[in-house]
Formats: sequence, structure tokens, C-alpha cells
Amino acid sequence: MATTYNNLYLDTRQMLRRAGVEAAQLEARELICRVSGKSREQFWLDLPLYAPEEVRNRVQELLRRRLEGVPVAYLLGEWSFYGLDLDVTPQVLIPRADTEVLAEHAIARAREAGQGARALDLCAGTGCVGLAIAAHVRTCRVVLADLSPDAVALCRQNIRRCGLLPQVTCFSVDAREDPPAQLWDFDVIASNPPYIPTAEIETLDKSVRDYEPHLALDGGADGLDFYRAIIRRWKRALRPEGWLLFEVGYDQAERVCALMEEESYRHVACHPDTRGILRVVEGQRPLSQGDAE
Repeated sequence: MATTYNNLYLDTRQMLRRAGVEAAQLEARELICRVSGKSREQFWLDLPLYAPEEVRNRVQELLRRRLEGVPVAYLLGEWSFYGLDLDVTPQVLIPRADTEVLAEHAIARAREAGQGARALDLCAGTGCVGLAIAAHVRTCRVVLADLSPDAVALCRQNIRRCGLLPQVTCFSVDAREDPPAQLWDFDVIASNPPYIPTAEIETLDKSVRDYEPHLALDGGADGLDFYRAIIRRWKRALRPEGWLLFEVGYDQAERVCALMEEESYRHVACHPDTRGILRVVEGQRPLSQGDAE
């Protein structure tokens, strides 16, 4: 049965809304754009046109999988973050709007550092935070680091996609261990580490619990294992007065602040996301390493 892109969009949006998908409008548009090969601008212009049968059938197939719980970003193979279109695979967490708060503050700190600034995205996943820094502070050299070989490979892919070679490089590292010799002298270290308490993973939404990698979710018994390690071990990778910034869980800001203060970080502060939840914690390394040890 013939149908326009407009009707296909409205029907898809309605099905997603009935399933409780909060971003139904965005997801319906992105699914149709992906299948039809249209840009977002062309999609809106072509709403009165009839959608080919193969487009309708493919949208219905992707919609079925979405309603089963598969995250839309994995269906599309890409997602937007801070103005960048990034490749996404089921081996990494999907970039989220909350993490743009971390990117925003990391970009500000990188700009403050001036010419020759160096930034590290630790537990990088897609590389979204580090790539946002690089795209918005073109004088800053950026390193993306993750333990997962799949994540490191995807980071390299996204560096190329964003046209940020040779400004950005990648390393495979374990954030819970001491920094390797080549990862030193950063003005900014930004990290969105695993922070879900192990026992809470089974209570997460199905789309997260069943499809996103637990390696990138599990933060240990209280969710703070990575924070403890990074705050203590990676302080030495910061230049004097360099900044360490974290994304944190909805109830973790106060405890992460306390961990940073215990390690003598200065100017420790929290920043809210768009819902007023304290989402980013940052602190500055002491003037001399001796002050903190």
C-alpha cells in the first residue's frame, strides 16, 4: 500500500511512543533517514513524497528489532554526539546526552590550557569526549585510551570519520593500572568510566542490560572502583595544575568529590546535567606532586 514519508514517519513515531520510547520523534526520523539514505534536511523536504516499498519494508524490520529492545544506535551503526556523527557498535557504550556535559567542561579546560594543550579521554569507548575536545580545540593534541581492543579499533575509525588525523591518537590501556610511560603530561584527563554497581546491572533497562557491554558498565561493588584507581594512579599523568574530570552516576558526585579531596586535588567541584543531576566532577592536580603524596 502506497504511503508518503510523512505517514511512514508518523506511524513509526506512534509505534515507538506506544512502546514507551522517550525519544520517539528523533528515533523515527533517524531510522527513516538511515534506510532511505536521506540527510535530515532532505527528509523534511521529502515528507510529501511516496516512500518506495523497499524503504517501508526495511523501516518495519528495524522498527520490529527496536521494539524488541535493540538500541536504535546499534541498528543505525552510528550516533551523533556534540555535533559529531560517530560510528557505534555493540562492543561500546552508546554516546549519551548526559556525557555532553563532560565534553563541555573538558573543552573549556583544554581551551584554558592554550597552545600546545594535551588531553586524554580515558575509558574512551567510541572516543566521543576526546573527539569533541579535538574538534572544538584544534590546537589541542588528544589521546583516546581504552582497555577493549574493539573500542580502540572503533576510536581509530571515528578519528578518520571526523577528519581529526593526526591531531588524535589511540592507545590500549587499563585505567585501573599505572599510566604507561608514553601517557604523561596532560592538561586535561576526561573519563566516563564504568560506574554501575555490579548488583544493579540486572535492574537496568533491557536495552542497556541485554545489549550494551557489561565491561563498560560494571564499576565494582559500589560502582567506584575505576574512580579510586584513576584518581590515585593517573594523577601523575597530569601536568601541575592539570584537570581531571569525570562523568558520575546520579548519586555518586559527593563520594567522588571526597575521593578527589582525599588525594589532595584542588578546586574540586560538581556540575549538573540538563535535569539538574550532578553529572560531572572535576578537580585540579596540586602544584607539585609532592603536595599530594
